Order: sequence, then C-alpha cells, then structure tokens
Amino acid sequence: MTIEEFQEIVEVEKPCSHCKRVARYCVCDCVTSIRTKTKLLILQHPQEPGVDIGTAPILSAAFPGTVVKTGLSWPNLKKILGADVDQKRWGVLYLGSVRVEDLPDTRSLFAVDKKGVPLEQSDATLKQLEGIVILDGTWSQAKTLWWRNAWLLKLPRLVLKPKLRSRYDAIRKEPRTGCLSSVETVGEVMNVLERRDDIQTLLEKPLEELIGRLKKNRPGGAPPRGKKDWRRRSRGRR
Repeated sequence: MTIEEFQEIVEVEKPCSHCKRVARYCVCDCVTSIRTKTKLLILQHPQEPGVDIGTAPILSAAFPGTVVKTGLSWPNLKKILGADVDQKRWGVLYLGSVRVEDLPDTRSLFAVDKKGVPLEQSDATLKQLEGIVILDGTWSQAKTLWWRNAWLLKLPRLVLKPKLRSRYDAIRKEPRTGCLSSVETVGEVMNVLERRDDIQTLLEKPLEELIGRLKKNRPGGAPPRGKKDWRRRSRGRR
C-alpha cells in the first residue's frame, strides 16, 4: 500500500467533527437548519453514541440549540439545562405500554396520564409547551432512561400516533406499531407543535441519504458481524 492510498483510507475513516461518524455515514451536508420556538432535549443512552444508524446527530445539526446529554440518570431538568424551568412546559415523549392502534384518529399527538390514557385537555397541554424531551436508545434502553429518572414523571407525557410508517423499516424492522426513529418522531411532533407542515419534509433528505448509505455499506441492513444491533427501539416514548 502506498502512502497516498493509506492517507486516503485514513481520511475516509476520519470521524466528522460534528456527528462523530466516519465519512460513509456522515450526512451533515444534507441537513437544513430549522428554526423553531420549541426547544429540544435529547437524553441519550450511553450505548447509543457512535451507532451508525443513530439519528440524533441529524437532529442536533438540524435544530440549533439542541441539548444532547448522554448518560443513565440526572437529578432533574434544571440540572440538565442549567437554568430554572417550568416542568409543566416541557413534555417527554414516551410510548411505554400504550397501543397506538387504540388511540383515536382525531389527532396524531396526545398528552396522556400516568396510565397512558389521553387527556381531555391535550390541546391546552400542548399549547403551553416550550420544549420536548426525547429518550434516544433502543426499546429497553429508553425504558431504562424512563425508570431511572423519576423526575420525568413530573413532565407532561406525550404519545405520538404516527401518520406514516417508519422509513427505517428498510434497514431494520421496528419492534411494534407506533415506533419510529428519533428523527422521524421529532419531525412529526414539531410539525404539530410549530403548526408547520415542512419540518418533517426537511428532515427526510438527510434520513433518506443515511438509509441509502446504510444499504450500500451494510447489505440487507444487518449490523457488522460480531456486533449486536442495538437499534430495535421504541419511539414516541419515543
């Protein structure tokens, strides 16, 4: 191998300074900056960073000011954001045991009680939100984040009934109806909260690009040999 060939390989495998992914999975050039009033906080399971099919990097690039915290537990929302906040104005997306098939078709985003039953005052709850919390990880990882952070129970709980099927089915099968990737979930939720119909569309370009690269580099969508696929996740919880 020549020095030039070695340098070319090193450059291709060099992680992006933003998304931390190698060139073949970096889609930062396809991301459009989206300005919204609604803030975004991503609580990421420790096993999530660096996963090639993760979509949190797309969200942090698309929404300026997005806060990403990696870990298992935090004392409260104030500690994470570093400022006093009204917990009633931050919703957390968590599907849990809710069956989206049982939710009415009158809307796509619901505020629910502790048992997952839609609240009659969903509109009022959604209208006052200034930020949303996303639990980024697999099905079991999202559940771990939910139960290890009791303060999440003090936030309005949100459940999404997706309008579209997950595009990530082309890469890996979602575990149940209503599960989406983080970027798909946020796209639909932001469309509702911001009363816009273009946010989800703007997020589709980098998502489709990532899916295309995954298909090319990982035939059949299978994870690299010897590595466990951590991506059977719950969204709308996600």
